Amino acid sequence: MKFLHTREHLNQGDIVEVNCSHQCNIILTTDSNFANYRSGRKFQYHGGHYETLPARIVVPSTGWWKITLDLGGSSATIKHSIRTIQA
Repeated sequence: MKFLHTREHLNQGDIVEVNCSHQCNIILTTDSNFANYRSGRKFQYHGGHYETLPARIVVPSTGWWKITLDLGGSSATIKHSIRTIQA
């Protein structure tokens, strides 16, 4: 599994904007759901597969969130940026 991730404290209504040089899955999860994702178990997330970027995901609740770029098993070198637009 090839992925990049970061952990951010985000507020409800903030928008996570992700830009990437390749199409990818962008997954916004809580810490426990990220652990399930890494272990290959069932997990809940916000986001999905994006072919057109930048992607914008609205944060559903205030707290710590993992922002993950899942490259789908690819080992490509990518350029990416993640920024938060505060509500």
